[in-house]
Amino acid sequence: MKQARNPLSIAPSRLGRHGLQSSFSPGVFPSERHRGRLRSVRDAAIATTVLRVLLSTRKALLKKAMDLENETRGLLKIFGIRMPKTVSHGSFDGIVRPIIEMDNGLAHALVPLLDARVALYEHSLEMDRREKQAASQDEVYLRLMTVRGVGPIAALTFKAAVDDPARFKRSRTLGAHFGLTPRRYQSGEHDNPGRISKAGDSDAGAALYAAGNALLMRSMVQSQIKSWLMRLMRLMRLMRLMRTEGRRRAVVAVARKLAVLLHRMWVDGTEFRPEQLGRGA
Repeated sequence: MKQARNPLSIAPSRLGRHGLQSSFSPGVFPSERHRGRLRSVRDAAIATTVLRVLLSTRKALLKKAMDLENETRGLLKIFGIRMPKTVSHGSFDGIVRPIIEMDNGLAHALVPLLDARVALYEHSLEMDRREKQAASQDEVYLRLMTVRGVGPIAALTFKAAVDDPARFKRSRTLGAHFGLTPRRYQSGEHDNPGRISKAGDSDAGAALYAAGNALLMRSMVQSQIKSWLMRLMRLMRLMRLMRTEGRRRAVVAVARKLAVLLHRMWVDGTEFRPEQLGRGA
């Protein structure tokens, strides 16, 4: 009867110098120049991974704080107390705590929940401060933030997602990479565009969408991007749909344009020049 092979065994012929499979030929070891290159690549990968962990930690802390806010709202509804729909994270505790402390039984049950939410929110603020400090000490981040609507979080998320700008030969491919281009159903004579694919790094796509929304809805300063968007909306006849589906389409279009613009600025080492935006990336 044939014996089963031990999956943990490694053939001696495939062992390298340190007991692992080596990518170099037998007797040939990497030179000092190659070692330095490998170290630089490894250090860059570690720095990018640390940045991703920093962004993920802040996102997780803020999400848990929001979950506790929603839980508090639901528990207060049992007692007939309805909170306003729009309450900022910073003022939530100041509004809810006085209401809860008016009743001893309610305070005994819900104050620990508020304390946990405050702790999570304060930690998320600390992580936000660390991210802004990291963005202020890097030339690439400062250059990307010269674009209106792009803040520290968007710049950090974009740089961490792209990692190496040389990976993309054309800046226009960034939109598809981050899932900001529509899907297409093609069969015979049918060619129907669908919703955006949302492929790739979802955090980067969300950060670009938030930056596009800030540029479109909050920035009152006229820029070439905003002018380009207005022309696009007139061509697509989306002005009458601005509050619903048309607004989302417009923001996605701006996010896609921002991805192209940020990558081009990163590759060229240039700051934002609105007068040259219409020439294309």
